[in-house]
Amino acid sequence: MPADRLLLVAQPESYRIAPYVLAAKRMGLEVLIASRGKHSLISDVNNGLHIELDDPDQACRTIVQESRQRPFTGILGSDDSTVELAARVANELGLPHNPPSAARFSRRKDMARARLSAAGCPVPKHGLIDLERPLENQMTNLPWPCVIKPLNLSASRGVIRADDPGAFVRACERTGKIISGSGNDISASHVLVEEYIAGIEVAFEGFLCNGELRTLVVFDKPDPLEGPYFEETIYVTPSRLDHDTLAMIQRRVALACQAYGLTTGPVHAELRIDERDAWVLEVASRTIGGDCARTLDMEDGLNLEELAIALATGRPVRAEPPPEARGVMMIPIEKRGILRRVEGILAASRVPHIDKIDIIAREGRELIPLPEGNQYPGYIFARADSPEEVVTALREAHARLNFVVSPLLRVTPG
Repeated sequence: MPADRLLLVAQPESYRIAPYVLAAKRMGLEVLIASRGKHSLISDVNNGLHIELDDPDQACRTIVQESRQRPFTGILGSDDSTVELAARVANELGLPHNPPSAARFSRRKDMARARLSAAGCPVPKHGLIDLERPLENQMTNLPWPCVIKPLNLSASRGVIRADDPGAFVRACERTGKIISGSGNDISASHVLVEEYIAGIEVAFEGFLCNGELRTLVVFDKPDPLEGPYFEETIYVTPSRLDHDTLAMIQRRVALACQAYGLTTGPVHAELRIDERDAWVLEVASRTIGGDCARTLDMEDGLNLEELAIALATGRPVRAEPPPEARGVMMIPIEKRGILRRVEGILAASRVPHIDKIDIIAREGRELIPLPEGNQYPGYIFARADSPEEVVTALREAHARLNFVVSPLLRVTPG
């Protein structure tokens, strides 16, 4: 008898494909990957179904037709860009899913802010800026400082703080170059501007099961994120915030999920906390980004991908926070250039409490810092008895690494 089959809708370059495929196989599931392009490499590493992600109607028809040949047990979107299509197909096939409209809010910051505001969820004061109109005419009543954000990008790409009108114009011009060609809707011509909230920032990781939000962990971000760019570095759990603050975070995320209409699946959220409230910056119906999910891998093999698959296929959910303090450092890019080599990996790995060092950037790759870049060159993982020990270990290991980068030489036509 053939194994139950999971459909994973993914961009062909998604780093999430391999973890999902491995998790599904551990769970005894066969995986079919739906992705774009006739010449995709997907079929070389796993069964593939070629769809055009830019044409959701056609993609939906292709997947539904495939399901008639052999049904799917569940459908997952691997990234923000694919969760809406996955929800739409799952809805058509009667499989566990969030409403497609709910998934859409994860992709469009302007729509998300409007929805959350209407539901009474604390969000920064915000508005839309049309980059095709004179910026000087759109500055009335802007809060200073403010933050400019693309509508549909992730990983803090294109996010810039502006403290005054001059910085605002420069930030809009710079972000405008980043988003040009990023879509065929207002995402390529508009940006979100919102009040800068001074305070600490946290990341929430949990899941929805039958509409009930459950918290897995709250990550502290010990390094200040004050701009002008917002490069994240360290995540550490358990959080050192007090019980009342953690309860408030859970309530705010639950209210945001309710406002979106989310009912099932993983939930990742970012919040800023000041003396007034816990302000929701982002809620996404997916797991945490980058390789940060590996921070929560358990010794018995359970991980966030298995959790997401269980929810998508209607299987029993088993999830517990790690038994000890854990953390990850997303290694920052200090300067732009071509990576030649990374020195000190062995010395860094010998720092007490360091679990793993994963350098994903290869020699010859161009390293691009924020706000233009959106990828980290690697990750450092640690575990210890306390969050303080984890943070100390991550900082010491990072100090022993040396990224040797040569300038990028650009040839201009004569």
